[in-house]
Amino acid sequence: MKYSCLIILVLFFKTASSQLKSQHFKIYDSKAQRICTMEEAIESLSGKDIVFFGEEHNDPTGHLLELEILKMLHLRNGKKQVLSMEMFETDVQIVLDEYLHNLIREKNFLKEARSWANYQDYKPMVEYARVHGLAVIAANAPSRYTNLVSRKGLKGLDSLTKAAKSWLPPMPIDTASGRYYENFLKTMGGHQVPGMQIYQAQNLWDKTMAWSIRTHLKKHQGAKIFQINGRFHSDEQLRAVAQLKKLKPSLKIGNISAFSDSTFKNPDWSKFSHLGDYVILTDPDLKRTY
Repeated sequence: MKYSCLIILVLFFKTASSQLKSQHFKIYDSKAQRICTMEEAIESLSGKDIVFFGEEHNDPTGHLLELEILKMLHLRNGKKQVLSMEMFETDVQIVLDEYLHNLIREKNFLKEARSWANYQDYKPMVEYARVHGLAVIAANAPSRYTNLVSRKGLKGLDSLTKAAKSWLPPMPIDTASGRYYENFLKTMGGHQVPGMQIYQAQNLWDKTMAWSIRTHLKKHQGAKIFQINGRFHSDEQLRAVAQLKKLKPSLKIGNISAFSDSTFKNPDWSKFSHLGDYVILTDPDLKRTY
């Protein structure tokens, strides 16, 4: 039974990889200012301590690329390679670990880990990690606490118990200004946010992901992290990336910004190159995953 399950998973990964078509994406090396291959990008990124992949959550090509990049980084970094995900919250780390170690069934894992509605988009990466014995970090802040901050501000966290606070980074949380804040305002339609609670909740989100990565690195020196999150959290090396740099400035960090765009057939890369070390444009004509 175990052998047959392994065969099924191998076929699963091969099928996922075969669906990735080179004509559906273009990779731009922002430093070299030229189109590059996946192999060239990975050759450079594999030397980083952390690689952020900023995605659009419903981009089918982006999800296939994530799996392919994870496999390529694993090939170079071996057991040091770790997957970190916005899609799981810190308080379900034990559930995630139990599934990765084959202690619980998938249906229990999906329910108790509060998996996203589009978990099927991320399942190939989780299964790859499970089969190859790679650690996966549940990086995000529990949504009940980001919701608390969006209603009451960061001071709302003061009333939490010590146990509850263990799932969150230590206070205070720096609410970065400058482009960090300006980009947030753009997503809100350019309007000021009353009380700044929503902005503070976003800062808690970003700081928790950075803290989760830093905590893992403290326990596992030499680990290489591949972090998956919405691109708003890592574009321009702001938000979660900026928070991580504050926690440990010496870390070597690379970031990828991947998204579909109407100019896919003839892009003006100068408009996108500031977003990441590598910018990946995907075909906007492909059906979204939801």
